[in-house]
Amino acid sequence: MAIVVGAGVSAHRLDEYLQAARLGIDPGAVHIELDLTPGVALAEAIIADIDRNRDGSLSQDEQRAYGSLVLSALTLEADGTPVRAQLGDTSFPDAEAMRRGEGTIRIHSVAMLPRLSIGFHQLLFRNRHHPDRSVYLANALVPESDRVAVTAQRRAGDQSELTIEYVMRAAPMTSVVVSLLGSIAATTVLSALLMRASRSRR
Repeated sequence: MAIVVGAGVSAHRLDEYLQAARLGIDPGAVHIELDLTPGVALAEAIIADIDRNRDGSLSQDEQRAYGSLVLSALTLEADGTPVRAQLGDTSFPDAEAMRRGEGTIRIHSVAMLPRLSIGFHQLLFRNRHHPDRSVYLANALVPESDRVAVTAQRRAGDQSELTIEYVMRAAPMTSVVVSLLGSIAATTVLSALLMRASRSRR
């Protein structure tokens, strides 16, 4: 996947805005990594979108504002229920790098998922940021949790929309047992401390 994205970045046309999304699904959240690379012919327009006070500098507030603007154009649905992504870390190149077609804006966001049952689920991702000038890439990352297994990915023809099918597995029994034993041990220790305190008062 990294090779495909890298090839796309190096080969995209000067009048295109390349937007590459990578989605990682955890049992309770979705992590979205979005890389946006404007071609040389679009660089000034994108810089103007970010640099609202026209001082030639991309301030932290302007970067966060643009990150929020990008997120407002994203749609995310878990089993048909809309979920909202929250802006996380952002990384912006300087304006000159973008003018050379070498600058990539990186935006990370996280959306909390509702409590999901064991079994099959779907996640819909749609990107409508600058649809008139953009080309899109979208891929699911290999889940870090053993409880999540991606089974299929379906994309729109232009990859502005991605549906990820995945399976949610039960938590391993070992972790449940360890958690239960930990709770019993904590209760036992607490009871012993309370009894000792009661005897000392007598």
